[in-house]
Amino acid sequence: MDFKTKITSTSQIIEEEANTCYQLPLSHLGAEVILGKSIRHEQLPIPLAPSAIDIFAPRGAYLVSKTGPLWVADTGHHRLLGWRNLPTQDSQPADWVIGQVDFFHEGQNAKNSPGKTTLNVPTGICGCGEGLVVADAWNHRVLIWNKVPQGSNIPADIVLGQANFHENQPNRGKQIAAANTLNWCYGVFYHQGKLFVADTGNRRVLIWHQLPTENGQPADLVLGQPDMVSRNENGGAMTAVTSCGSIASASSMRWCHDITVWGGNLVVTDAGNNRVMIWDNIPSENNACCVAVLGQKKFDLVELNQGVYFPNASSLSMPYGVDAVGDWLIVADTANSRLLGWKKSSSISSLMGTNADGIIGQSNFSSKSENGNYGLPKRNSVSWSYGIKVCDDIAVIADSGNNRILLWKIV
Repeated sequence: MDFKTKITSTSQIIEEEANTCYQLPLSHLGAEVILGKSIRHEQLPIPLAPSAIDIFAPRGAYLVSKTGPLWVADTGHHRLLGWRNLPTQDSQPADWVIGQVDFFHEGQNAKNSPGKTTLNVPTGICGCGEGLVVADAWNHRVLIWNKVPQGSNIPADIVLGQANFHENQPNRGKQIAAANTLNWCYGVFYHQGKLFVADTGNRRVLIWHQLPTENGQPADLVLGQPDMVSRNENGGAMTAVTSCGSIASASSMRWCHDITVWGGNLVVTDAGNNRVMIWDNIPSENNACCVAVLGQKKFDLVELNQGVYFPNASSLSMPYGVDAVGDWLIVADTANSRLLGWKKSSSISSLMGTNADGIIGQSNFSSKSENGNYGLPKRNSVSWSYGIKVCDDIAVIADSGNNRILLWKIV
């Protein structure tokens, strides 16, 4: 190959990789609206004092309808921020706050004891019929509002994981888990009457067949563990080969974080094993095996980016967020600061370890720098994005490393 031909070939590869970045069903123009403090050219994202605008390390968000309301888990400030209507301007201030006395205070449980309106590292957030569900991770509980709050500091109606709203010990102070306890629960999801909770510290997903109506109501089904009392990493299987110290399987988990349903199939991000697990339909038995994983070539492999420093089109590094958009599954590949998308296949098992079909946040599949070049955030860049949830034609992305929420048009 002569020099001219080589340059032409290289240019074509670069162009193809650039085009690949826009295969995801997200506008190539980037976010239409950015919530949080705008970063000027001489600034870098830093921890921010609370206000009606400033957000610190958000982990999740939920848009009730395409016109609002919008609720955001402002995780670092231990509160929820609410917008009455869908925000239309960058840095638009929130209308409501839950978890603090006002927009300008912060602290775990509002620097007091737990209650119906306090929070301690809120993360996952989702709707449940007419209501709202929030994973209050460091209080080791899930809060349920029977109606989506339409104001500040409206008290929750139901608590799961604890006997009442005033207790917050992991697994209610015991060394073993139970069907009615939680430990560092980070993700929540509601689908066709069922409530799913990523009980991260217990390395399991709990499922309630109907939305709970009583405090501390026990779950009906468990994934990731052989029973309701076990809580070992990857079900307790040990090996000296992996740096993680435990070996994965088609049924085990290490650091489950987010949940969705894609074409009728349950999907769970298993961040600790650097993979996404996909079941055939919704499991109906305890400890059911998934049929495919993304991010790894085999069920028993766990290394980040498949054991090398730089990612590729089929690897993941601590994937936290996930949601479905039509035929697409979009994964927040958090530690690689990118979003990857896979298109639906006629056979779920055929997706095992396959390459992603699209990418946003990096110029190619082998890059992993924050904001694409370790620079300032842009409208189409992310840094350690923890969550993505879709409502109608709007993707709401928790861009945690940039202390902001992206409202991104689906095309």
